[in-house]
Amino acid sequence: MRGIGSRLILVIVLLGVVTGPGESGQLAWGQPFLSARRAAAAPMQRQYAQEAPWDPRFGVVEAFWDTQAAVEGGAAWERILFMWSQLQPYGPDDWNTLHVPEEWLQSAAAQGRQVVGLLKNTPSWAAEGDPNLEASPPRGLDLPIDDPGNLWATFVRRVVSYYGARGVHRWIIWNEPDIQPGVYGEEWHGTLEGYYRLLKVAYLVIKEVDPGAQVHLAGITYHHDQTWLRRFLAVATADPEGPAHGFFFDVVSLHIYFKTDSVDDLVNQTWAALNAYGVSKPIWINETNASPDSDPLWPLVRPRFRVDLREQASFILQAYALALAAGVQRIAVYRLVDAGLPPGGEPFGLLRPDHSRRPAFTAYSLVTRHYAGTRSGRTVRDPAWAQVTLDRGERTTRVFWARTQAEVSLSVPALAAQGTLIDQEGNVATLDGTSGYYALTLPGARCVDEVDGCFIGGPTYLLVEEAPAGAAGTPQPDEPTPMVGTPATVSATAAAAATLAPTPTLTATLTMTPTDTPSPTASPTPRPSATATPSRTPTVTPSVTPSATPAPSFSPTPEPTPTRPEPGRPAGDTAMLVVAGLASLVGLIAAAALVLSRRQTA
Repeated sequence: MRGIGSRLILVIVLLGVVTGPGESGQLAWGQPFLSARRAAAAPMQRQYAQEAPWDPRFGVVEAFWDTQAAVEGGAAWERILFMWSQLQPYGPDDWNTLHVPEEWLQSAAAQGRQVVGLLKNTPSWAAEGDPNLEASPPRGLDLPIDDPGNLWATFVRRVVSYYGARGVHRWIIWNEPDIQPGVYGEEWHGTLEGYYRLLKVAYLVIKEVDPGAQVHLAGITYHHDQTWLRRFLAVATADPEGPAHGFFFDVVSLHIYFKTDSVDDLVNQTWAALNAYGVSKPIWINETNASPDSDPLWPLVRPRFRVDLREQASFILQAYALALAAGVQRIAVYRLVDAGLPPGGEPFGLLRPDHSRRPAFTAYSLVTRHYAGTRSGRTVRDPAWAQVTLDRGERTTRVFWARTQAEVSLSVPALAAQGTLIDQEGNVATLDGTSGYYALTLPGARCVDEVDGCFIGGPTYLLVEEAPAGAAGTPQPDEPTPMVGTPATVSATAAAAATLAPTPTLTATLTMTPTDTPSPTASPTPRPSATATPSRTPTVTPSVTPSATPAPSFSPTPEPTPTRPEPGRPAGDTAMLVVAGLASLVGLIAAAALVLSRRQTA
């Protein structure tokens, strides 16, 4: 019996050792419960990282700088620059494929991410004007597209043939031609009519080489020239060849920065312009963001548009919700990584140059998960607050934020018996909706801009329910009303935060645990990339921290940053419990064996 007891003790020891790795990655002693959880969780992370394709609407600029982060964030498409001046720097016979390595395209294809190419920048040998100005129109634009003297047509034919065979079938023709010549950020040193000819030539060549390819109008800023799109449409619709060719473009592209309320405003103005000229095209937002100037790890001196890390994250959640509700087909954040950014440069990245993640990365991950599958949306604006309702079929996501410095309390109609409340750090809590309402308290925004006031809303909350947006027998979800009298069932308030790793507190005894901030990693070798030209400038002061609102207690469940499966018990929990149960059972048997062994010896 002593031999049996010894063998059972050995089994217990082995269970303790082989349950999983410790912090160092080596097999750990004395961590069966914790290690089992980690061991079971790892395959789950790999599983959701391979769930491509994601919702195709959500993209980033230049995902190739950190493809793992792109996968974890849920990016389904990426924009990559194909600069003529880099692909053919010395002449028409040059072909520098190292400018866009095939490895980038192969990685995107393997991870289910669509590549959208942007063609721009005239090489000096092809420039019609100043050879030192990459914004110069190319020579020979007015020649037939099969004439070798039409240098642009010849280049487009080659780039589309070569990279179309490697999976690129969407092409944006140039960038921000609405910035006037001589103005900072100028991209097109030609006329509007000259740009139309550039687009027309590219369209005809692309459709000849790759008939299924899509041609995108250059991204426009709107604020540099608010008349540009309508003047362009006037030229396009006056061309007698236009109607037979869809006016030589398939998609309208917008660049929208900084101001939350400008997102759907500019989209709606674009719809109005298209309708005025009888043109029906989808709208994409190729670039959007609000770059922070108060990141403690990347200081920036900027006189206006003062944005902290919390506000950058808020903007991502607000902008994507508003864009979807306004009918935008796809949206990309500029940019995934601040690769090659010099010290003092304007930081737009969801990741810093060292690849450490800003809070905006978590916000983007929440978008790709909790906005996915949106069929339609509705925006309601009160002077004090905003709500966007995203109809996702059998699931509804409502997005809330305050629009002023004042804290706002709302009584929100419930669509289901419970809802999941998610703050912008990714923390989650279950709310009781059996009374028919949720009570929400939204912290105020930072509002000190001399021109625009509150140009970014306050901390943003998502309310996710397993119910249709228009469920029968329930109040309409898109018009919450300010609370009067006794608060309804559950109240939640989160303190505003502007630190790199905030620790928000939801009242309702809701102590949330923020997601971990990954450690910095090595910076990649810089490569040329696009420079965004944001719309111009507000000023701000430190954020306001509202007082807590007491409410009934409940226990939230932290949600991981790379947010994939909907809330529920992770697969790792089951494995953890099985291992723990086996260890306990074997321990009891071993203890009994020891007792019997000692009695026999006595």
